[in-house]
Amino acid sequence: MMRLLLAPILAALLALPVRAAEPPPAFTPAQRAEIVAIVRQAMVADPSILRDAVTALQESESAHRVAAARSAIAEAGPALTANPGDPVAGNPHGDVTVVEFYDLRCPYCRRMIPAIDALLKQDPKVRLVYKDIPILGPASVLGARAVLAAQRQDGYARLQSLLMASNPQFTEASLHEAATRAGLDWDRLQRDMHDPAVEARIQANLDLARQLGVDGTPAFVIGGQLLPGAMELADLQAAVGAARAGNAAMR
Repeated sequence: MMRLLLAPILAALLALPVRAAEPPPAFTPAQRAEIVAIVRQAMVADPSILRDAVTALQESESAHRVAAARSAIAEAGPALTANPGDPVAGNPHGDVTVVEFYDLRCPYCRRMIPAIDALLKQDPKVRLVYKDIPILGPASVLGARAVLAAQRQDGYARLQSLLMASNPQFTEASLHEAATRAGLDWDRLQRDMHDPAVEARIQANLDLARQLGVDGTPAFVIGGQLLPGAMELADLQAAVGAARAGNAAMR
């Protein structure tokens, strides 16, 4: 019983601000010293207490992050899932929307392509929204500008597919070659790439990513969940299934 009580107490002590000048108001200095002494003695006898306390603290922080992400997703509303300017794949009228924040040059985003393709093929009711967030340097910005400009020629998917399979060190020359292979008007693409509206789209995506707490690519929003990092097809399917069940329960 003592061990069960000590872990949450130690977790609480670990969570205290490092620079706190005064003990927490719930304890007198003498009481706090006694608690610390008990914890230290118990840790000597059973070091796993520290591990359990750290685990409890991590679980608490994780729960806080999940709650914060759900709140941010709800606040984002249509800007996240229903922006008419966003590129969409899969079923435009699907019953579950998957939002992917990605960078064209991100190796993990590239590894997700087979899983994403399989998800859309196996589940015809999924709607996929792409959010280009070029976070890996100037070449990423160049690529994002190109695919968003290509969208004006109905060529987003074609150019995106070619760029995601090509050398990630995008240049004007490599973009020209890819655009030609995609059947796009290069002169028009260049003009549109430098349109302030394209830059505004990219900035809006970056701002939304920050609002949601996205700190890397890929990152997915499915239902009310923010799911960071590359995922297996089964994990994507499970998240879509949970979102679909949640939508049905709300009807």
